Amino acid sequence: MKDRVFKFLIILSFFLPTFVYAQTLTRQSNSAPASLSVPSISLGLINTSKPAEVANVIKIFILLTVLSLAPAILILMTSFTRIVVVLSFLRQAIGTQQMPPNQLIIGLALFLTFFVMAPTLKGIHTQALEPYMENRLNQSDALSRSEAFLRGFMLKQTREKDIEVMMGLAKLSKPQNESEVPTYILIPSFILSELKTAFQMGFMLYLPFLVLDMVVASVLMAMGMMMLPPVVISLPFKILLFVLVDGWQLVVGSIVKSFG
Repeated sequence: MKDRVFKFLIILSFFLPTFVYAQTLTRQSNSAPASLSVPSISLGLINTSKPAEVANVIKIFILLTVLSLAPAILILMTSFTRIVVVLSFLRQAIGTQQMPPNQLIIGLALFLTFFVMAPTLKGIHTQALEPYMENRLNQSDALSRSEAFLRGFMLKQTREKDIEVMMGLAKLSKPQNESEVPTYILIPSFILSELKTAFQMGFMLYLPFLVLDMVVASVLMAMGMMMLPPVVISLPFKILLFVLVDGWQLVVGSIVKSFG
């Protein structure tokens, strides 16, 4: 039955434009030509005394502000920073200048960020966004719940030393627990921790490729080929080594596990 309906819709889609075009020609031949009207759009500001309308305008401005800050929120308050820095270190360690290209590295880092942040985003969706869309939660409470999920993720990945440094720079006393850490202190502390972790992982990625470069350079020097750049010889071996050990799986698995 479904196949017949599907075939009927396909046949109808082929014959319907022809039928409409024929009807249009018939109407044009039987009636005088009419002038075409183009719709116009007008924007303006009007005075209002209704608080609800003013509140809607303020909500629109807040939404536009949040959308403009969305890239910064994605980069600085999620796992994106660590992932993209480690992948950039990996490309530099292998020695391929633009392979993979920047677009591919950023895209891979973006989807890995969604993968790592999936539990946090799911909690925000179920506990904050859905109740707010169903009018079971006001805007301030929804923002507070969303902030709580993001703070929980950032606190889990932030070192206490970085929080103490930022608290000292802000001239604030040491907090007794995690809930007393202000958000404007937590965010830069989280960024510092992510950069430190990313550079540590990048150093570990450099070591095997550095050893391979040194071995190739020593062999070339022993053979008297000192004018030949070692990178020309070591690059194919580094790519081959990376492929043989299934490097992408190891790197991506290590990055994801580092957020555990």
